[in-house]
Amino acid sequence: MAKGRGSASWSARAIVTLMVVSVLLLQADYVQAATYTVGDSGVWTYNAVGWPKGKNFRAGDVLVFNYNPRMHNVVKVDSGSYNNCQTPAGAKTYTSGKDRITLSKGQNFFICNFPGHCENAMKIAVTAV
Repeated sequence: MAKGRGSASWSARAIVTLMVVSVLLLQADYVQAATYTVGDSGVWTYNAVGWPKGKNFRAGDVLVFNYNPRMHNVVKVDSGSYNNCQTPAGAKTYTSGKDRITLSKGQNFFICNFPGHCENAMKIAVTAV
């Protein structure tokens, strides 16, 4: 009978240990998140569309958008809105001029929706693994 209780106790300790290890591994991934300042000049501006090329992004990485908020903004959009340079109803719009946006796994699309800006390549598409 003691063997049965000992086995259950060991199993409970093993489960708790696995849970702790899982939490530590998740925290390790978070600690390894990178921060990228958008734009080759460090500024969110026209012709930004090629900026992500050659970079490897991960979910949890942070994009920093620096810009003059009187002249630009950042809008998180879907692929259709990105391709058509249109802002859908309810899209998240950032206007601080120093926006920090954490990437989600998969495709992430951002545009400036000031008139003519997206059409002048003030947009980026970032894929995070």
